[in-house]
Order: sequence, then structure tokens, then C-alpha cells
Amino acid sequence: MSGYANLARLDLAYREDRRIRVRDGVELYYETRGEGTPITLLNAFFLPSPSWRVFTEELAGSYRVVGYDLCNHGKSSHVGPEPTWEEHAADLIALLDGLEIESTHLIAASTSTILARDVALRHPDRVRGVVLAGPVFGPRGMRRQRQVQRAWLRTLESHGIAGLYEHMYPEVFSAEMNEAIGTPGFLGFREAFSALSTVDDLVNGLNRAMEDVGDPAVLAGVERPALVVVGDDDFLMGPTAARELAALFPHGRAEIMPKAGHVPFVDDAEGFQAIVRKFFEEVDARA
Repeated sequence: MSGYANLARLDLAYREDRRIRVRDGVELYYETRGEGTPITLLNAFFLPSPSWRVFTEELAGSYRVVGYDLCNHGKSSHVGPEPTWEEHAADLIALLDGLEIESTHLIAASTSTILARDVALRHPDRVRGVVLAGPVFGPRGMRRQRQVQRAWLRTLESHGIAGLYEHMYPEVFSAEMNEAIGTPGFLGFREAFSALSTVDDLVNGLNRAMEDVGDPAVLAGVERPALVVVGDDDFLMGPTAARELAALFPHGRAEIMPKAGHVPFVDDAEGFQAIVRKFFEEVDARA
């Protein structure tokens, strides 16, 4: 089934109210599917944990797939200023402790690739392998990412969430998908997007994302295997830069997904999961 068909099956409902206390005043909403070696899904600020379900169904048949909402987003606690990246990383480790997960694979998309990188750097004993889909840090920094997000912020502040959606849509999603789903898909996804977050959540998240230094030199310290997955129609990073980025990891490699955009699993969920499964199987075989 194509990612475009999966979009019609998006189920963003919170089916249960599962929460784990990770620090004073902060409880994280989480959900878990399947059994086996854990995979933890890290959300970009724009997407809550339920949005992963239709794009990870096959993985949930062989792995224990854990999703959760970051603090100050979705159904997790909202407490004051947006947590720092260090606090988000500590929250994830506390969540794993609460779920009695000793080590886990990580799958991150867009802005959450910052969090995955930082957790792998600071807590290598808790990470098995890392998948970075549409990373927002590059082989020579990511000035472009900050420029794009500043423009998104201006649109959000002047035109609200609907205006932000119209600004982001042709950038984030592939040309192939845009043509395939047409106006009905554009309008349907806009309704879902507008219900996902508040303006404050998005403003806080975008501002936090821009604070990442993005120093490529730190990638040499990531001990765990890393897979960079980029669509060849990603507006932020092309195939050449993706391969250069992967080469900066001691154990890194890149996969380029044809006709896919910034969130490549939306374009081809089955292809993405096949790539991820093969990578995790190889990582576990060497462990």
C-alpha cells in the first residue's frame, strides 16, 4: 500500500491514557505495540505519537514499538518553557526506565533527529541503532534549516496554523505525493494538521529546534550504528549531502528513497519499513 493510501487511514485518536512520570511535574503519554526488541519512535514537534501507527504496522509485527509525546506536546504534560534538548533526552531515558527497556533502536524524523543524535551521544548504552529520516543537521551545519524555520515562524505568527500548513506543505511533501493526492488530499490533511497542535506548541518547538548548533564534528562521537534515510525530493537535504552526512558517523550509511520527500515514510511506508528492518537486523546480528 502506498503512503498516499496510508494517509487516508491516519488515526490520530488517543486510544488509552498511558502515562509515565519522568520528573517532577512531567508525565509523558506513551503507547506500545507488538513484542520483541524495542524500537522507540521520536516525534517531530508537528506530529503526535498516534501519527506513526499506519507507517510502522509491519515493524510492530516483529518488534516492540514504543511511541510517546514529548513534554509540552500532544497528551504529555505542558509545563512552562519548552524543555531544552538535554531535558528532552533525560525524559526519554526516564521513559525507558519506566518501561523497563534496557536498550532500544531509535527512529527519528525531521526535528527529532536532533534528539536521537543527542541520546546516542550521551547514552550509547541505551541505544542499539539509530535511523535518521530527513535529518535537520547536515555535513557542514544546517544554516538552511534555521532560515526555513524562521520563515515558518513568521508565517505561523501572522497567518496561524492554517497558513503555516499551506507554507510547509509544498516544501515538506514530495512533488509525487502532491500530484497523486491532489486537492482532496491537501484539504483532508490540512484538517488533520490543524487539529494536532496549538500555536504555542509549534512556536515553542520551532524556536527550540533553531537552537541546535548542528556541529558536524560531534557525529564522530556517535558510537552506535546510524542510518540516514533521505527522500531524493527532500527540500532540506539532497542525496549527496545525505551520503556525506552518513560518512561522518563512525558506523554510518545512507539510503536514498526515490520520489520521496522530507518525511519519506509518508511516501512509501512499506519501503521505509523494509529498509529499517534490514538495518536493525544487521545491527542486532552484530551485537
